[in-house]
Amino acid sequence: MDPVLLSRIQFAVTAGFHFIFPPITIGLAWLLVVVEWRGWRSGDPTDVEMGKLFGKLLAFTFAVGVATGILLEFQFGTNWARYSKFVGDIFGAPLAAEGVFAFFLESTFLGLYIFGRNRVPKAVHWLSILMVAIGSVISAFWILVANSWQQTPTGFAVRHGRAELESFWAAVFNPSTVPRFFHTITASLVAGAFMMAAVAAYRVLRNREDEIGKGALRLSLVWGLVSAILVAFPFGHVHTQQVARTQPEKFAAIEGLYTSQQGAPLVLFGLVKDRPPELRAKIEIPGLLSWLAFGDANATVQGIDEFPVDERPPLWITFVSFHNMVILGLFFIAAMAWGVLQRWRGRLFEGRGYLKLLVYAVPLPVVACQFGWVAAEVGRQPWIVYHLLRTSEAHSQTVAAGDVLFSILLFGVIYLFLGGLWIYLMVKEAGHGLQPAAAKEVTA
Repeated sequence: MDPVLLSRIQFAVTAGFHFIFPPITIGLAWLLVVVEWRGWRSGDPTDVEMGKLFGKLLAFTFAVGVATGILLEFQFGTNWARYSKFVGDIFGAPLAAEGVFAFFLESTFLGLYIFGRNRVPKAVHWLSILMVAIGSVISAFWILVANSWQQTPTGFAVRHGRAELESFWAAVFNPSTVPRFFHTITASLVAGAFMMAAVAAYRVLRNREDEIGKGALRLSLVWGLVSAILVAFPFGHVHTQQVARTQPEKFAAIEGLYTSQQGAPLVLFGLVKDRPPELRAKIEIPGLLSWLAFGDANATVQGIDEFPVDERPPLWITFVSFHNMVILGLFFIAAMAWGVLQRWRGRLFEGRGYLKLLVYAVPLPVVACQFGWVAAEVGRQPWIVYHLLRTSEAHSQTVAAGDVLFSILLFGVIYLFLGGLWIYLMVKEAGHGLQPAAAKEVTA
């Protein structure tokens, strides 16, 4: 057994499971800022009850996210000691900032928000959820700073086998931080909107007269449409341009461009073959990739053939992950646009098919986030720090493969339990307050 491969699998499992929860937390928190504001200013009991319902869903999600996130930081020391030694001078600062300035802000005010309802002034209660939302964004920023530095490292010098910080601001605002931050945050807003829409649709399907469900659906559809558009343009577009300029081999891999071309085409579909690099049954639009990446339809885009074989990322998974993310992003725009149109036509609550679609689509924004994460991280390979430290050289030499395998199995069991518990609590709470008689009448 290869301890490096097992350590990579372990980190992928723990990070992938953890990454289910932060996007939903961020998205729900900002939606609750709107809901609680309306409840505070208007005193509408529907908004007040909506805040109670989705506040509990936020608390469940935040709790599991915290429990699963702690493990990630431990793995840097246990499984990736040589990596930690190389980047410790730089990597430690954003992680510390995330804990001190974001996590404690977020967790403290979440406690005040959940337990302070009807115990503190309404203005303070609204301020508490605003602080939770701000804290969640600050937390995401510092985590993305750390990860973005791995993608496009700046503001450092390598001395004595370590990357030493020379400019804090250059390291923080490296070329990929800002594009990745806005793309990730807007994707999280989409995840929150679909979570709220799914719960709302579930309630309306059970009882057409449920005011909480109807109000939440109206809000989440408009919020989701705006957010889904922003994810694609301008933020997704700007992020892709950044990758084209700063990580050309990753760009070639995600776009399926295996030979350098002037007027490079945008591949809409293709079947990837890794060795030798080849794209079969492809559907493409000539010149569009060059125009999207560089603003010039005749610009030359580097293909994967220009890079040494041992510096090329895995082609199949990178291409498929990126294109699936894009397909889901287009689906989110279409699904939310249809809902907004139906709301404008006054037919939003009439069609059961669309409401069921929203219920079943609830995991898809998180799946899209996972695809994006895979494209970003696998596309950086074979480097754990881009062009500085290879993944194969970053693991802990003293950790045995058997120990890593045991931890993967143990984490798998724990995550199955936590995931099942979270789904159970979310589903149970989603139907809280529904009238059984009305539900029976509608579904009969």
